[in-house]
Amino acid sequence: MSGIFVAGEHLQGEVTETTFELLAIARGLAATSGWQVTAGLVGAGVSGMAAGLGGADRILTVDDPGWEIFNPEGQSAVFASLVAESGATVVLVPYTSTGMDISSYLAESLGIPLVSFCTSVRTEGGLTATCRLHAGKIEADVAVDGDRAIFAILSGSASADGGRSGGAAVVEEIPNPIDPGSLRTKALGLALPEGGDVDITSEEVLVVVGRGIESADNIGEAQALADAMGGSVAASRPIIDQGWLPKSRQVGKSGLTVKPRIYLSLGVSGAPEHLEGMKDAETIIAINSDPQAPIFSVAHYGWVGDLFDLLPELVDRLAGD
Repeated sequence: MSGIFVAGEHLQGEVTETTFELLAIARGLAATSGWQVTAGLVGAGVSGMAAGLGGADRILTVDDPGWEIFNPEGQSAVFASLVAESGATVVLVPYTSTGMDISSYLAESLGIPLVSFCTSVRTEGGLTATCRLHAGKIEADVAVDGDRAIFAILSGSASADGGRSGGAAVVEEIPNPIDPGSLRTKALGLALPEGGDVDITSEEVLVVVGRGIESADNIGEAQALADAMGGSVAASRPIIDQGWLPKSRQVGKSGLTVKPRIYLSLGVSGAPEHLEGMKDAETIIAINSDPQAPIFSVAHYGWVGDLFDLLPELVDRLAGD
């Protein structure tokens, strides 16, 4: 049997956006191959989340209070049993902290290849993935030797909306094949980072500040522009390192990956690590005094000049003054 299996991820009672991105990729594969899309959810209370996975044709859930906190040893083994139950030949796993544990276990236990850092997968002419390496400096096509493989997909590789519908979404509850109490490892607790006041990954409009903003006192001008545009302020790493904005506002490899409708940068040079986290935004507008700034290589629109000459006029125009 051939098919596509999506390892679903959830946190604090909600399916992650990355899971829907994987379902969107799976639906694209299903459209060309005719294969069934099966999604798996493992955890405590996951039965109530399954109905939202409209991009799947079949949903397998293992709901057990013992899986309230992710246990890589046990839950990876459960996912291996779900993959076997589905009969899938293509397995999609999110390239996240939990996904890396699951994908490595699946590759070893099922004896099939694992391809990481993937942004897309194709089945025509054999299994092939496009992978983004070295902070986005290299993109490589990786062909799999055989007809089965696990692909670890980078966050932001597809639109989450494309994975919310399109399947038949038949839910099947599977008995837990692993006793959590029998495991060598035990999850003691879940330590979450300090929450920010804004989730920049869900914002439609972002005004992003870089070194060109010069001082913390000037961030208020960027905030005025963000307010006029109906968006939020984010930043590149140097601003976060200075302590001018919280870590929850950082865009880039060591921060968050974002795909807003509008991404307007102010004084952001565009180091590769930063571009990795934002280059798939729908519309990128760059303002920088350096015409050679790397940010212009991915921008759809650019303006070379002093951002402080332009900011007040932009705010006035948007405010209708």
